[in-house]
Amino acid sequence: MRKIIIGNWKMNPKTTEEAKKLFRKASEIKTKKSEIIIAPPFIYLPLLKSRKIKLAAQDVFYKQEDAYTGEISPAMLKSLGVNYALVGHSERRMEIGEDDELINKKVKAGLKAGLKIILAVGEKQRDGEEFWKFLKNQIKSDLRGVQKKLAKNLIIAYEPVWAIGTKKPIYPGDLLETAIFIRRTLLDIFGRKIALTVKILYGGSVEPENAREFLETEGISGLLVGNASLDAEKFKKIIKETDK
Repeated sequence: MRKIIIGNWKMNPKTTEEAKKLFRKASEIKTKKSEIIIAPPFIYLPLLKSRKIKLAAQDVFYKQEDAYTGEISPAMLKSLGVNYALVGHSERRMEIGEDDELINKKVKAGLKAGLKIILAVGEKQRDGEEFWKFLKNQIKSDLRGVQKKLAKNLIIAYEPVWAIGTKKPIYPGDLLETAIFIRRTLLDIFGRKIALTVKILYGGSVEPENAREFLETEGISGLLVGNASLDAEKFKKIIKETDK
């Protein structure tokens, strides 16, 4: 099964020319065992085209149209040929104040419109045992009311907040335990048949040096790469780990 490698550019790069150059380099990466998805800022989505790379939006709103200044609807993304959308990233939760209720609306609207939703979840701290309860509640809240028939287009990106940009990624053993826990939570929500179709990715200080151990973790179907995706050589090395 092909691994999913998502490059989340966040609010980068600064110019259109830099974006085109970075995307072109990503398009030149040859891989047989991975599916590459790039999530650039909204403004660059219409400018980046490749048969090899799929595009994802970094966010999506829960309404299809009307007076919502600054928002992007699922229908707008579909009209651009964008079939993926990232929802619930910790930076939006923490910096912008998005809560589980809003994220739940976005997940349901995106799935209903035919988008594949990459739902980012993860605990702020991993002290004691309380984080398990936090993670379970977060997932259940974000997926409340999602129809089983639409869950096939759902991807879970586990990205613990404490690991983002810290150079302190999770230990593989802990990641395995968490992947099992997330799968069990999905079983509670959707039942076995549907839950087993949902892919789980890992994100949080992913670098070429540690990518392979994450990719080899049972239950992990790919990676959500942040800062390293802005370095063409680093991103290439991470993708090449899937071919080994």
